[in-house]
Amino acid sequence: MKLNAILVEDEAQSRTILKNYLSKYCPKVNVLGEASNINEGLELIRTLDLDLVFLDVEMPFGNAFDLLDKVDNRNFETIFVTAYNNYAMDALNAHASYYLMKPIDIDELIKAVNYVAEIKAKEDALQDQILVAKTKTMDDKITIPQQDGFEVLNTKDILYCKADDNYTQIFLNNNKKKLVSKTLKYFEDILAENGFARVHKSYLVNVAEVVKYVKGKGGSVILSNGKEIMVSASKKSGLLSYFN
Repeated sequence: MKLNAILVEDEAQSRTILKNYLSKYCPKVNVLGEASNINEGLELIRTLDLDLVFLDVEMPFGNAFDLLDKVDNRNFETIFVTAYNNYAMDALNAHASYYLMKPIDIDELIKAVNYVAEIKAKEDALQDQILVAKTKTMDDKITIPQQDGFEVLNTKDILYCKADDNYTQIFLNNNKKKLVSKTLKYFEDILAENGFARVHKSYLVNVAEVVKYVKGKGGSVILSNGKEIMVSASKKSGLLSYFN
């Protein structure tokens, strides 16, 4: 698949080198434009349909993180290209797909582009279609504590779980819900083998009940009952790994 991309870099020579590397070693990248500062970069992002942005950190009129803060509903992946290794944690927090150091290592560049291509291919395959999870339908059961004992639930009857401080709300496919005095992390651990994915700090979903994925910075999933749940950018790759 082709990846529509832009280069946001204040040094013309660096842009030329990267563009030449992409042309020679990463033919799947289609460079639609170049920007020498964050204002130009923001204009390109707002006017073009992009899959990927190559982004330098230090630029005129602000840095890369200032630019990303101004982008609403980000649906492209970001590869940071910089001479400074002290921004790695900031890049991680900005949900960058990859962090490349200058001078650019060609093998690392190819690896970064292939990683993004894999993410975008899965997104495109999932959007606007019914999803078929790789996980098999499970007949397993779990018990949830109650004051007078415990209740047994079929895991396949659970649509999603939502964090509620130190409690968890369990939403079932019969429109009922249960409030349990256990944390969401507890249920994440015990349901991991039953096809449940943590998509957000507050949500755990039954992957078999996901019928649609909507693109975005993290995107969102729509469940079989119509419930839409936002996906954290840091959880997106984990969710997409469940699907063909």
